[in-house]
Amino acid sequence: MKILIIEDERKLARFIKQGLEQNGHVADLTHSGPEGLDCLAGGLYDLVLLDLMLPGQTGFDVLKNLRAFGLTVPVMILSALSDPAQVVQGLDLGAVDYLRKPFDFNELLARIRVFQRRTTTGDTVVLRVDDLEMRLVSHEVFRNGTLLDLTNREFALLELLLRRAGQVVTKHEIAEKVWAVDYDMGSNVIEVHMYQLRRKLDAAGSAGLIETVIGRGYRLRNV
Repeated sequence: MKILIIEDERKLARFIKQGLEQNGHVADLTHSGPEGLDCLAGGLYDLVLLDLMLPGQTGFDVLKNLRAFGLTVPVMILSALSDPAQVVQGLDLGAVDYLRKPFDFNELLARIRVFQRRTTTGDTVVLRVDDLEMRLVSHEVFRNGTLLDLTNREFALLELLLRRAGQVVTKHEIAEKVWAVDYDMGSNVIEVHMYQLRRKLDAAGSAGLIETVIGRGYRLRNV
């Protein structure tokens, strides 16, 4: 999953980001309410981890603005505020979960896994095309029965292509969904990652699955 962390305690924010990335997620980081809203307006995220006591705007204000702007990204609150009224307020404003600080990081990961299970239906827990299989919850990819060693970015890139199998995915869409909002569209980072992903897929299978559609983007062949 691609997750946005909105947390002003920088040491804690870096710890969360590092832990998420070590567990297979792609994580971006912001330190204030307005900065977080700017990121959400410019990029696609599967989940937001939101502190409540933020500079510029409180987390409650961020939630209100998200709904006012019509943004439906799921939000999990991480906060030292533990009064039941504050918990109720956060959930009533649209948060999907509320985890009190200090928290055990394994509990955070478990809650994220619960969220993943709730938001993936039975037919999308595993994505398949030809001899390629992606298991979303366990974060594993197999081709022709061989477990592939993919980076977090490669996994996220392949997931996007699998979900859009047979359709062209543009470079702009890839940057928006897989990379941070400050991605430089003039760089060749996407091409490098696509090359590495193709190399790993082709080494385990008999046919190339990813096609370059010149002037448009990339497509995963829906065999």
